[in-house]
Formats: sequence, C-alpha cells, structure tokens
Amino acid sequence: MQLDELKKFTKIVVDTGDIESIEQYQPQDATTNPSLILKAAQMANYKYLIIDAIKWAKKNSNKNSDFLSAILLKLFVNFILKILNVISGRVSIEVDAAFSFDIDKSVKMARDYITLYKESGIDKERVLIKLASTWEGIEAAKILEKEGIHCNMTLVFSLAQAIAAAEANVTLISPFVGRIYDWQLKKDGVKYISPDKDMGVISVTNIYNYYKKFDYKTQVMGASFRNVGEIIALAGCDLLTISPQLLQELNSSLGKIERKLDPSKSKKLNIDKIIIDEKNYRYLLCSDEMATEKLFDGIRNFVKDTIELKNYISQSFL
Repeated sequence: MQLDELKKFTKIVVDTGDIESIEQYQPQDATTNPSLILKAAQMANYKYLIIDAIKWAKKNSNKNSDFLSAILLKLFVNFILKILNVISGRVSIEVDAAFSFDIDKSVKMARDYITLYKESGIDKERVLIKLASTWEGIEAAKILEKEGIHCNMTLVFSLAQAIAAAEANVTLISPFVGRIYDWQLKKDGVKYISPDKDMGVISVTNIYNYYKKFDYKTQVMGASFRNVGEIIALAGCDLLTISPQLLQELNSSLGKIERKLDPSKSKKLNIDKIIIDEKNYRYLLCSDEMATEKLFDGIRNFVKDTIELKNYISQSFL
C-alpha cells in the first residue's frame, strides 16, 4: 500500500475532529482546527462533549460575554482528550484565530489549555498549541516555547513566515499546500495543476530545504492537501497531516513511493541565508500576494467557523 510506503520516510498525522476516523487509521499524531471541530460537534455521537463543556463553563465562568468562549475552551479540550485516548503521540489544538494579532491573549489561552490538560492528567508534551503565523502569533509562540509549551505554527504560506517561526524555536510549522493550490488554480483559470508545478508543493519543498540546509530543529508538517499527488511529491517531509479521505485513497493504492525530500540533498543546495526581523517579515509577507491573501483569508475563515460553532451551541443547547 502507498500509505505504508509513505510511512517509511514521513510521520503520518491524521487531520480531523472525528475520533472514529482517527481510530480507523491509528496514526501516532493528530491535528484539528475550528473548521474540523465545527463539523464534528454537529455529529450526534459527540453532543455529550458539548453538554459536558457547558456544565464546566457554568461552574468556571460568569454568564456574560465570556460564557460561550469558556464552553468552546472546554469543548476543544474534550475533543482532544478523546483523541489522545486513541493515539500514542501528540494532538494540535488551536488558539482562537481572533487573537492572531494579540500576543497576550494568545499566550493566556495557550496556558489555559495546558492547565486543563494538566488537571485531566495529560502531560503538556502530548499537546501542540496551534497559532496563526502572524508576527504576533510567532512572538506568542516564542514565549510559550520558553515555558516548555510546544507550538505548531499554522497558516504558513511563505518562506518568510517559516524562517521567523524557526528563529523563534517553535516545535513545528504547518505549511498549507492545498490552499496555495486553490489560489493558483483560481489565478491561472485552470482545473488541475501537476505536482511539479504546484505552488503549494514547491513552497513546502523550499521551506524543507531551507530548514535542513541551515540545521533548524523546527519540523515541517505539510498540511491541507487536495490530492494524493501532492502528498507523494512531498514524501520525506518530516510530517504530513492528511484527511481521512486521502488516507483511505493512499491505503487502497498499490505502488512504490520514492523519497522526494531528503536532508542530505538539502545540505548540498546553494541557498542564501535570509535575515528575518519584524520589518523584513512584514515587508516580505506584503510582497507575496498569495501568502498575504491566504493568511488573512485563513484567519477570517477560522474566526467565522468559531463564531458559527458558538451560534450552534447557543441555539441548540442553551
């Protein structure tokens, strides 16, 4: 099976909020986000997690503007606790995207997550805090990593973001292959682009090579795939987080997979070192039309899904 072939070079992570899908593929790690939690929370078999979160929020917050936020905090924790019961490794959990430009609020929410996990007997080593790769998100991650709270920088669309995250010593980053692919399809007015010309694949390859060339410890976890071809083209990446649908496709397909990304090859490449400070980060991001558009679009959509989840809970349970 191609999935088994891929596992020879890359750690496979399942990307979903559906615990049953995670049990099916038995990955070591898992990731989720507000969009995936929104979908899972509306499934009948997970409603008890919402009810438990509401009970917790009633005891631990006032019935004011922070009540729904408290419910969501506990609901996300509840989902992650269930996931941690069926995997041996780590799960990524997202800080509210509305805090993407607020260092203090991002750090506080991350600490609140870790406190709740500790109260549930979960070691912080098994949790990755996901933050949007804005300058403020990366600065928040820098603070958290110094406290031993590991971070996963999400919504990565450019080398500038990736370098800033690595300089902050974050644990890993999640470059979004598929969302870059979507942007490219729309811009080029086509329905398909081969992996060798796929801007998402090229972006992750460049980030991976840069990290390995300059010995950064931060790991690269390609994310948000649209087709199996993108995944195969990134065989050898440190980690790949893949939806259950594409995992099934890989698991039912025969054939060899060759390693595409290799640190020994990266070392031999002629790559110039790029110095990233806040001014340079902002300039390089601004200069990248795709990265700017997709970063802010991603933040808006995560906020939208968080609000939709709050509305769903409010209308259906309160």
